[in-house]
Amino acid sequence: MDVNAAKDMHIAVTGVATGIGAALVAQLQSAGARVTGFDVALPEKAAFTCHRIDLADLDSIAATVSKVEGPFDGLCNNAGVSPKPGREAMILTVNFFAQRAFTRAVLPKLATGASIVNMASRAGARWRENIEQVKRLFAVDPAADLAAFIRDERIDHVRAYNLSKEAMIVWTLAETEAMTGRNMRINALCPGAVATGLLNDFAAAFGEQMARNVARAGRPGKPEEIAAIAAFLLSPQSAWLRGAEISPDGGMGAFAASDSLGLSALGL
Repeated sequence: MDVNAAKDMHIAVTGVATGIGAALVAQLQSAGARVTGFDVALPEKAAFTCHRIDLADLDSIAATVSKVEGPFDGLCNNAGVSPKPGREAMILTVNFFAQRAFTRAVLPKLATGASIVNMASRAGARWRENIEQVKRLFAVDPAADLAAFIRDERIDHVRAYNLSKEAMIVWTLAETEAMTGRNMRINALCPGAVATGLLNDFAAAFGEQMARNVARAGRPGKPEEIAAIAAFLLSPQSAWLRGAEISPDGGMGAFAASDSLGLSALGL
């Protein structure tokens, strides 16, 4: 992020204690921006304002945000939980419903021209073929109907994670015109495997598929690499990006597309 572009900006970021969120906070602060962070576990000795929030408790979100002073020039919905067996409801709640609820609560505190970055994932790349299930998820009341939805749709932890990220991408697209009308922007950032403390959870969930993708790319991504793109999307320098689905994945998406379309023989 350009220092001049970031000067005097105030950015809200969820999931700041570790990983991409921590890297993003460091980069924003280095560029001169002010950060207000939100996490269920507060970082030790944080050099920025940070509020404890449990995104699994949807009823607590609006109350927490009401105590926060804006305005904000940007919001990065970065918090999320990894795919582990038995936590299907938590995955869908934290990774999608809570991000939507948090954004709705923060919206009145966003400044004109503000940028919203939704941290999705390459795991959500098949949203087009799963769009009807995504729409059904949108219609769920998470407080009353989520357990029945998971049961009826036969959703395991891997599908819950993929669905949550598909929903983040679809929600971004659905909100783009409304945000444009408010003179704001919203984009989805969809990284591939990233070397954070959660990488082993993803390796266990996605198995050989992930291992093969990482091997072909040469390594997993670094949190700082994803954070740098998020910082750019939050800055005025990316003003013409609206409703974009941006996939920093080391080429993993291209590898998969080339394989499925039989393009390898067309290379140099």
